[in-house]
Amino acid sequence: MTTTQPAPQLPFDRPDVVAVAPLYDVLRREAPIVPVRTPAGDPAWMVTRYEECRALFADPRLGRSHPAPEEASKISDAAVMGGPTGDYATERDEHTRMRKLLVPAFSAKRMRLLGDHVQTLVDGCVDDLVAAHDGSPDGVVDLHETLAFPLPVLVICELLGVPFADRDFFRGLSERVSAFNSGDDAHEAMAEFGRYMGELAQAKLRDPGEDVLSDLAAAQVNDPDFSNEEMTRLAAGLLFAGHETTVGRIDIGVLLLLGDTARRDAFVADVSGRLQSTVEEVLRLSAPGGLGLVRYAHTDVEVGELTICRGEAVILSSISANRDAAAFEDPEDFDPTRRPNGHLSFGYGARFCIGASLARTELTTVFGTLFTRLPGLRLAVGVDELEVRSEQLTGGVSSVPVTW
Repeated sequence: MTTTQPAPQLPFDRPDVVAVAPLYDVLRREAPIVPVRTPAGDPAWMVTRYEECRALFADPRLGRSHPAPEEASKISDAAVMGGPTGDYATERDEHTRMRKLLVPAFSAKRMRLLGDHVQTLVDGCVDDLVAAHDGSPDGVVDLHETLAFPLPVLVICELLGVPFADRDFFRGLSERVSAFNSGDDAHEAMAEFGRYMGELAQAKLRDPGEDVLSDLAAAQVNDPDFSNEEMTRLAAGLLFAGHETTVGRIDIGVLLLLGDTARRDAFVADVSGRLQSTVEEVLRLSAPGGLGLVRYAHTDVEVGELTICRGEAVILSSISANRDAAAFEDPEDFDPTRRPNGHLSFGYGARFCIGASLARTELTTVFGTLFTRLPGLRLAVGVDELEVRSEQLTGGVSSVPVTW
């Protein structure tokens, strides 16, 4: 990869946790694919525009693995998207196995059946929010700790078959594995994560339940090619992604709705009519993290006049693509009436996020319930006062103080 000037380094500076870095707009105007430096300082290409980003999301010539891992650009010290993962020779087979195992558990039909239970869990979290508000001397309560964090954890624990009582343990592991600059600690935490999930899987073999971890443990017994390493990596990844990404989107979604009183009031006045489209707009604009999806070219890939060479790192930036004026009218505006809304927050094509239906179920239930029960909800501090988790892959905020 050759460039004529120093490439900007990720993550880019942003005004606050709701707004994204202005540099994305600059880079989109320059080219659909631009050179950047990863948080670790290594070279990579970043895909900035919607059309090219969608095409490359679905391109089988890009993968998580690398043909020569020791030569791969390092992304960061994080154990999640810190560099290439999986085996270059078997990645496609591993992906096929994963989808076959997990599609039934995360299907839209299964999520609809899960909907009533998610509603019960959300009601309980909002009850806790109200109780904390009533017990607070100043009426201020942390929505992040009371709702945005525990709800996705409750849901993914039940779906996977992980004890909710262990939430503080794997919360700590999640923060460690996703730290950008932690040296070897992130990988030590991932190894601990793997041991934890492996022990749970062994317990599921002895006493299986109606959960994903039981399914994975049974599949490992029946498929000699499904290694213990692959199974524990997959299980740990599901637990991490199944709560971290949704936590951030609940927080940012609330901030987007509360950042403008007129916007909040319009939603409150017609929650049922605006709910689905509001969730999609939250998904389009919420960008808790500042990176993107990391892939490596398995062969030379030509995009317009540019060639991405075999082995080069590619960062697919849905953050940038979702704000491309060529794909969205007034892309920086929060427009809950936007239709269609073909955002790329869950990717596109064969690797479309398997947890998309689950995330939509949770977000729909959370926003519908929260603003129906607490129509006067408002921020207790300015958005610029919120602490941004800048050293974490998943980004987001540490707290969301609210009152009503």
